Amino acid sequence: MSTIDVTPLDNDRFRVEVDDGSGVSRHEVTASPADVARFGGSTAAERVIEASFEFLLERESKESILSRFDLPVIARYFPEYEAEIRRRLGG
Repeated sequence: MSTIDVTPLDNDRFRVEVDDGSGVSRHEVTASPADVARFGGSTAAERVIEASFEFLLERESKESILSRFDLPVIARYFPEYEAEIRRRLGG
């Protein structure tokens, strides 16, 4: 089980560290308030990003996740992302 730590850098940029016990990967995610509302409704941005990383880690290793990306990019790689993340977050 991986530990996912999300830290806000500013209004729409977040640092994400994923620790799976064998090492840590670091990522920078941009998530505008509109993106957060679209994917998570009224859920806090940090939780939307954490749930998004949980989704990604179910499909690929932490090393395969892009080091820097905009949150909506996930749907380009995984078309089911938007519906699945809304379901997970109750949005």
